[in-house]
Amino acid sequence: MDPLVVTLELDEETQQRFDAERRELFPAGRTAVGAHLTLFHAVPGERERQVLADVAQEARRPTFGLRVREVMALGRGAAYRLEAEELVAIHRRLQRAWADGLTRQDGQGLRPHVTVQNKVTPEVARATVERLRAGFEPYDVTAAALAVWRYVGGPWEPVERFPFEG
Repeated sequence: MDPLVVTLELDEETQQRFDAERRELFPAGRTAVGAHLTLFHAVPGERERQVLADVAQEARRPTFGLRVREVMALGRGAAYRLEAEELVAIHRRLQRAWADGLTRQDGQGLRPHVTVQNKVTPEVARATVERLRAGFEPYDVTAAALAVWRYVGGPWEPVERFPFEG
């Protein structure tokens, strides 16, 4: 079965901003999905029923804020680093629930970020990071939902979206 991806969705205004930057900064044809904050990259697809139940349970809470803290260099790209204690707590609870089926990457601590550029030369990436940092000031955004996707060898198929309450 195809693995599942679990993401955090941000408020619509923030999502549009990150999507626009991603369209501008990614090489043409090199992105199969929009901007996203990945919580888990490859949960075994056989666990879909448990994943959906656990994610639905985590979404039964009020929305919460995140701080877009800084522009990060990725070597061959650029991203925004986000912070929120609530998000780290959600990630830890899901990680414990799925511990025996997680990849090494998904078993590590969460480093929340949204990638807006990848798969470019280090020189292009450095120039992008410098440009984005030049006018950057930390700002607050809002968590909107948790989403589960099926990874189908490049593009993702939506499985289910779980909006936070209120």
